[in-house]
Amino acid sequence: MSRIILCIDMDAFFASVEQQSNPKLRGKPVAVIGSGNRTVITTRSYEARKFGVKTGMNIYEAKKLCPHIIFVTGNNEKYTHTCTEMQKIYLKYTPDVEIYSIDESFLDVTTTHHLFGGPEAIGYAIKKQIKEKFGINCTAGIGPNILMAKLASDISKPDGLRWIKPEDINNVLEDLPLKELWGIGSGLSEKLNALGIKTCGQLGRTPASLLRNKFGIIGEHLKAMGMGLYNRPLYVHEQEPKSIGHSMTFPKDLAERKEIEAEILKLSEMVGRRARHYKFKGRKVTLIVRYSDFKTFSRQTTLFNYTNHTHEIYKNAVSILDSISLTDKVRLLGVSLSALIREKDQMSLFKEISKQKELLKAMDSINDRYGDFKIIWGSYLKQCEPSRVISPAWKPSGIRHINVKR
Repeated sequence: MSRIILCIDMDAFFASVEQQSNPKLRGKPVAVIGSGNRTVITTRSYEARKFGVKTGMNIYEAKKLCPHIIFVTGNNEKYTHTCTEMQKIYLKYTPDVEIYSIDESFLDVTTTHHLFGGPEAIGYAIKKQIKEKFGINCTAGIGPNILMAKLASDISKPDGLRWIKPEDINNVLEDLPLKELWGIGSGLSEKLNALGIKTCGQLGRTPASLLRNKFGIIGEHLKAMGMGLYNRPLYVHEQEPKSIGHSMTFPKDLAERKEIEAEILKLSEMVGRRARHYKFKGRKVTLIVRYSDFKTFSRQTTLFNYTNHTHEIYKNAVSILDSISLTDKVRLLGVSLSALIREKDQMSLFKEISKQKELLKAMDSINDRYGDFKIIWGSYLKQCEPSRVISPAWKPSGIRHINVKR
């Protein structure tokens, strides 16, 4: 039985969320950026795209192309909340949901679509609910695998829906340029073009031996992609993590020791809080430093006991800092906790440790409910700035490394 995969891809997600939350931005060219002067465009609205504004472009280039563009500093809380709430909608139709990124998800409705009137009915229903609840548009693509579902979504943007059935694959791929297929970037496309392979149809007809000789082990995979074949399953559950980490790029390079320590404390709290939430403890703390010239290095220390306590992580990260002679201003800092084990619920024999755990639990509860850093450590208070842009790879569950810009 052929699988039926649904791809839900948000249209200009960050910009759309901002336009919905501020009616004055609707219908106008909008670009979401990080705070500070050192930043690039994370997402641009469709109104801005008409002027040639692209993701990754710096604000000065964008201003030249679109003088009246409106820059909005990204808001993590809005985007993560919306993504998490959308996941609840997906789960109404199937338990097999892969949140591929903050604005894109795959649903396997192979065994459930008949309960809801078919794959297209599910697609339209999800689009309608997202529009009604959040006021934003998304595109739905349906296919026999995630590659074809993604393609169906890509060629139907914005606000469209298309179903590429198995019998339609050859016609769809025959004249499709290679770079339009998910997973084939411009570099690989140029190499294939040099072999006389310009379209996906041509790629599918190319002998596997030729592709294998030229590209090694991925040669056969490329041929399969050219034929619309892609057998990767949905990653519904994340594997056990090897580390929990956060890193932060600053709008202004840091030179003062107090500033650096304050940022390390914040990063330690972010790591510790996530470790506590997912009930992990770690025994290795790593500090990552990047200078203004992009030179990057890391140092690690091993703890005597496993921990997820913010101050234990912070104390060890600072001890690493003490062992380093900084030779330049700091552009980026990162803190991670590794050598993880699952935390077991047990009563502490020491009253002071028990008090600390209760304090952390109370702080986590307040910040989970009202937003990041609504209650914080006093030593960070003067340095705290809430504005930063989240990575598009963020997921509403799991504890993967997150790199943010302030």
